[in-house]
Amino acid sequence: MNDRPTLPAPRALLLDFGGVLVETIKRPDWTAELAKEVHALLTGAGRSGLDAAGIETDIKAGAAGEKCWKDAMSRPYAPAEMTHAGFWGDYVAADWPASARQLVVAHATPLCARMGELRQERRTRPGIPELLDAAAERGVPCAVVSNALSGAVHRAYTAANGLAAKLAFEVYSDEAGIRKPNPEMIWIATRALGIRPEQAWYVGDTFDRDVVCGHRAGVGANVLMLADGTHRVPYEVRGRPDAIVDDGHGLLGLLVNAVKGDA
Repeated sequence: MNDRPTLPAPRALLLDFGGVLVETIKRPDWTAELAKEVHALLTGAGRSGLDAAGIETDIKAGAAGEKCWKDAMSRPYAPAEMTHAGFWGDYVAADWPASARQLVVAHATPLCARMGELRQERRTRPGIPELLDAAAERGVPCAVVSNALSGAVHRAYTAANGLAAKLAFEVYSDEAGIRKPNPEMIWIATRALGIRPEQAWYVGDTFDRDVVCGHRAGVGANVLMLADGTHRVPYEVRGRPDAIVDDGHGLLGLLVNAVKGDA
């Protein structure tokens, strides 16, 4: 752990998904696998003229464009989230024949979910199960507040790995229609938990999305959990976290200190 100050005791912990609840490893062949499935969808519907290699090229281009868009959208005050149809229609299939583009747009939601399944391998970060149990013992509910092109994939992970039962609420940007650093993402969770933003801690792994979002929402403490991409920021961010931790064990230490100090 890099920093363990005594923070005000929280009435809720709001946690990012990727980088906080889980760590991710990109699968190198995901674009080829997805392209084969999209090709099968198109040919099965009689939409010929696109081969798997060309589809893969466009999936790669779409993913690259989406990354640039996400970096740009961490600057506005209240950005909306990209829609599933927008990703497939505008970022992947922009130059496809109209019938092929219309087909993937019609299947955009399951295609985004499939992309989320193929794109990364996920594993729960060290200390997170212990943190969730300790928070529950102390009467501090935990919720997820996360950007996601397919929140359904994240929900499937929390359910399959015993985390969903430990979470009071999950907010995902594709379902909400907005994305961090839009402060409404945090306010959705605090309203659902029946608390004020200043009574919550927000824990994320990025400066431009998470730290900024916590400041805009007025949370009681803004905690940064270090992850692989933490220091890859698209531009300088003036806001700083109230504390920095390495993993779930570090966050648990902050919580124990805060609750002890409030006793």
